[in-house]
Amino acid sequence: MFIQVVKSKIHRVTVTGANLDYIGSITIDEDLMDAAGIVEGERVYIVDNNNGERFDTYVIKGERGKGDICLNGAAARKVLPGDVVIIMAYGYLTPEEAKTFKPSVVFPDTRTNKLI
Repeated sequence: MFIQVVKSKIHRVTVTGANLDYIGSITIDEDLMDAAGIVEGERVYIVDNNNGERFDTYVIKGERGKGDICLNGAAARKVLPGDVVIIMAYGYLTPEEAKTFKPSVVFPDTRTNKLI
């Protein structure tokens, strides 16, 4: 049996854009992706601290070092630029593996979305 656990988390980043006219996804600065261990195309869950929305989508790489966090497509209706969100990715482990697993958690500067 496998259980789903948090494997990666980008804690409290600021949404820099919401692009309704895109096919879908979240654009994340590649520096943040690398630091959290999130890969392009990976499914992520988004929690908006400003309005309580919770939803999932997939990741596309944003330009390295720009601090971009942009919700695209239908997800753009769930956030506003300036909202603070938490981005989480999950993985499957056995219950035994989960007991000692440590997720990658990133705490960027919420003003710039850059690594501290």
